[in-house]
Amino acid sequence: MAKKTVADVDVKGKKVLMRVDFNVPQDDKGNITSDTRIVMALPSIKSVIDRGGRLILMSHLGRPEGARDDKYTLAPVAKKLGEIINKPVVFANDCIGADVKAKAASLKDGDVLLLENVRFHKAEVIKDKVAKDDAALKAEKVNFAKELADLADIYADDAFGTAHRDNASMLTVPQQMGAKPKVVGFLVEKELKFLGDTINNPVKPFVAILGGAKVSDKIRVIENLLSKVDRIIIGGAMAYTFFKAQGKTIGTSLCETDFVGQANELLEKAKAAGCEIILPVDTVVAKEFKENAENQVVAGNIPDGWQGMDIGPASRKLFVEKLSDAKTVVWNGPMGVFEMKPFDEGTKAVAQAVADATGKGAKTIIGGGDSASAIKKMKLSDKVTHVSTGGGASLEFLEGKKFKAIDVLDEK
Repeated sequence: MAKKTVADVDVKGKKVLMRVDFNVPQDDKGNITSDTRIVMALPSIKSVIDRGGRLILMSHLGRPEGARDDKYTLAPVAKKLGEIINKPVVFANDCIGADVKAKAASLKDGDVLLLENVRFHKAEVIKDKVAKDDAALKAEKVNFAKELADLADIYADDAFGTAHRDNASMLTVPQQMGAKPKVVGFLVEKELKFLGDTINNPVKPFVAILGGAKVSDKIRVIENLLSKVDRIIIGGAMAYTFFKAQGKTIGTSLCETDFVGQANELLEKAKAAGCEIILPVDTVVAKEFKENAENQVVAGNIPDGWQGMDIGPASRKLFVEKLSDAKTVVWNGPMGVFEMKPFDEGTKAVAQAVADATGKGAKTIIGGGDSASAIKKMKLSDKVTHVSTGGGASLEFLEGKKFKAIDVLDEK
């Protein structure tokens, strides 16, 4: 079932508490270096204020460890948001307490209030499984959430990047809203539509591309996708664990030795499921982990003293071929150390192949995190169907996990 969105509720004269993801990058002086996350929340923000709602925004920023740390204040975000929407944004120096209640109560139709970083309170990040066995911690989390919930008439979740977490502002607050409307913002609606529809109703051939460092991060993703996709292309450092499982030598390449057995099992499960797993056929290796390090291309075994840094030219050609007829593509994780030249060539080749597939009518989803960074760096973000805003969240979605913070919201 689709979730109700902020457009489905009458917000005029009502206070709307919206969880957004304003975890923006900043320089050493606290200046915002990219306002992308603020801009992405604008459709939901404008929907509320343009229809006469009284908007209360809450977010986290960084990891302040449950205590006030001005390095992580949201004050610069309030200023930036005000500039973008061309109207003043009221800023509260906390997210709960008498001052917050007073500021929320004095809001008029179309006004915006941004609360201070919710992670300045440790109650925000108390995990449910810990609180379950500790009555005091559970009470602290619930009381914190209730104080936030009591500020508003409607709750809206537009923070997909934290949708997989049981943080108070994501899960406990809507639980404390009782019968009040609990909806998603347009950003979360878009993520659920693209990720959900793509995985559950793909147009075939469906190809998944998985990269990054760890097989352990992707085991459940692979298991969940085996029965859904036609092919899984594997690159990045996780490929070396599969190489080891096949009996190849991998030099000093990254390898999760504890998962070699499971890598072997995944290859067997893929065969049984009729899903083709495509591994690199050659590797760019270097003796040092640094930009422009001495390197060579090897096929098969990686010699002692050398480490894999990227997929090789033959692998790039193979991966591009395996994407050429795709009608649905999901990509999570780079093919190599894409931050360093010349070890970015594999990721660039795959990014271009995904963009080309989009041009031929394929639905292409980039699963956040490093893949999103890579596609953005290569200026191809507008050449794919959807770039997810949630790295960890999109990965857990690909695993087929349920999100409690989404489940608790109202169905259409």
